[in-house]
Amino acid sequence: MRSLLTLLLMLFAASAYAANDDIVLPAGWEQRLDTTVPALARQALARYDAPDAQQRLGTVFRLQLAAGRYADAITSIQALRRLRNDPSNQPPLFLQYEIHARARQAQAEHRQAFAQAWPQAFAARFAELDDRSAQQAGVAFGGYLPRMRQDLDQRIEQARGKRSLPMDQVIELVRAWQIHDSYAAFQPLFATAQADDDARRYQVERDLLIATPDGARVSALLVLPRHAATPLPALLTFTVYANDDWAWDDARKMAAHGYASVVAYSRGKGRSPDAIVPFEHDGGDAAAVIDWIAAQRWSDGRVGMYGGSYSGFTQWAALKQRPAALKAIATSATTAPGIDVPMEGGVFLNFMYAWPFYTASNRSLDDASYGDSARWQRLDQQAYRGGGRYRDRPAIDGTANPVFSRWLQHPRYDAWWHAMIPQGSAFADIDIPVLATTGYFDGAQIGVLHYFRNHLQHRPNADHTLLIGPYEHFTMQTGLPPVVQGYTPDPGARIDLQAMRLAWFDHVFKGAPTPAPLAGRVNWQVMGADTWRHADTLEAMATRSQRYYLHAGANAAHRLDAAPSNGPPAIQRVDFSDRSDADWQPSPNVLNPTLDPHAGLVFRSDVLTHDLELAGPFSADLYFTLNKADADLSIGIYAQGPSGQYFDLAYALQRLSQADDRSQRHLLQPGQRSHVRIQDTRLLGSRLPAGSRIVVTVGVLKQPNLQLNLGSGKEPADETLADAGQPLVIQWHGDSHVTLPIRD
Repeated sequence: MRSLLTLLLMLFAASAYAANDDIVLPAGWEQRLDTTVPALARQALARYDAPDAQQRLGTVFRLQLAAGRYADAITSIQALRRLRNDPSNQPPLFLQYEIHARARQAQAEHRQAFAQAWPQAFAARFAELDDRSAQQAGVAFGGYLPRMRQDLDQRIEQARGKRSLPMDQVIELVRAWQIHDSYAAFQPLFATAQADDDARRYQVERDLLIATPDGARVSALLVLPRHAATPLPALLTFTVYANDDWAWDDARKMAAHGYASVVAYSRGKGRSPDAIVPFEHDGGDAAAVIDWIAAQRWSDGRVGMYGGSYSGFTQWAALKQRPAALKAIATSATTAPGIDVPMEGGVFLNFMYAWPFYTASNRSLDDASYGDSARWQRLDQQAYRGGGRYRDRPAIDGTANPVFSRWLQHPRYDAWWHAMIPQGSAFADIDIPVLATTGYFDGAQIGVLHYFRNHLQHRPNADHTLLIGPYEHFTMQTGLPPVVQGYTPDPGARIDLQAMRLAWFDHVFKGAPTPAPLAGRVNWQVMGADTWRHADTLEAMATRSQRYYLHAGANAAHRLDAAPSNGPPAIQRVDFSDRSDADWQPSPNVLNPTLDPHAGLVFRSDVLTHDLELAGPFSADLYFTLNKADADLSIGIYAQGPSGQYFDLAYALQRLSQADDRSQRHLLQPGQRSHVRIQDTRLLGSRLPAGSRIVVTVGVLKQPNLQLNLGSGKEPADETLADAGQPLVIQWHGDSHVTLPIRD
């Protein structure tokens, strides 16, 4: 008590040195935060005001918590909730801080230990919540404590050595301390308290093994709402990513929304004793799990599947088997084996080399190997410099990779890949609702669009809904951060994709309204316009198209023009024997100040005199003469803004010899004029402001992170540096053009 009184006297004595309404910091304040910060909070409370009531209450309750005024903090939080008028189906705002305040209040009034008071406060408040609200509310109790401490330390450093701080900086310092202080106190208690709450809500079976027709066993987790009065529709995710914590989070969320929930792993994963074989058995195994679900007493016979990436693929793999109980699928960032991974356009993608170590080396996941970026970067560099066969990468790495080696046995889209997902006319029989979500920056966008295009081609009236926005592969499944690969999404793009998926299942299985973002069959967010648009087909996204011809220019000043060129061709030379760029790394961002020279030749439009909206897939008709039997091509579509920065809008990869038929290789005749059509590409969805330019890059792939095709005519996986021969020379003739979709 005496030390606190001394501290207050020091604060008041120093007030003469503060400028205007600054709050004084006593000497050595950062050494005793537990006393100085509450004192600062009390001073701030006496002076702070804001005209906006929500802003004022949002700050005041934190100051009250820091000052130890717990009853006042609870009152402020409740007033803020009333003011915001949040929907009743949402968890109470700032529930984690309300419970913390109640526990601190009980600790002071009843002389309880915090470790006793907090679980009691948690149990009392969570008992008032329904399953859905409780599941959503639990998210707020997570968070990374070291990051919170880092934020606090940053505020301390900003104030260190100063004699006073303006009110806004005091509030930020107090806020950072209050957040860290609260979470440091309750996070060690949260897991046990939540487990107790879950036990009264759900029935759980963690160790299920479900038999498949060929005698394998699939490991599964089952979560049921404990008080369900009738059989329920079930939601299933089937994944190779065996992580019991992830599985539990997914399963509990589905159960909280009133579904029987099952998470099953690919054979060999989890508790399954079988061999791990990615992709090959998932369709039949998922169908066996669906049949098992439909036969259970808690099931009403209807099953929906959901999930992203590999878990999206397994839904289409299951549909190939047509299990009768499968009534809807909700896919996200969905891979299509042989189409977008481990190769795209016939070109193998090096990042997939590490993936089998992650997924197929043990019963769970090998995070250590997969996360060893130095190892994989070193492998890319050594293999590129050494010029050996692509299929010999395991020898360079020093570890066998049988899954990768098996992929290389099927460099074309042959019957081995066909067996994994529906093909051709089989799409016509898929008569269940499908929801597909992807992102402009999602590497698996090609896979998502492959399923969408084929389904609509063979079943024009298919109930297949597509949504695309400024999302990338992982954030589609974890939530949209403030910045995605250097790009700041428009406010309207910030929708909760997971909540939308659940709302869509409620529409399919429970008759709820269709979620608002899904107003059309094709739904896309227009980057730079902060709006959503809707159409019935990909082709209807645009109102017209515009050809941009490739014109050669002096000193590489190549142009895009509305008319063909009769001038000389644009020429690109690639020396595959030059490996001096082995240390190159691609930019992680879609916004960059310069273009990577690996992109190839650069063609620029005139400056746009008015805004231009691009909407839909692009295509390219390229006329060229090549001095080799083959090459791998890249096309990039960019917007160069008025500031000069480049925005990577879309791209395509294509092995020329497989452009007409991905299942066959047709070598080119060196020295002869050839034509290739690039179609079924990624989608554009952006408004380019006046003052921008459209930029198209066209080039032959030569970079350390992709398989090389030296053009000798041999299988690219068997080519060596000795096959490079003379430099590749490709002439892009002036009737070559890229067709862009435009919406007026």
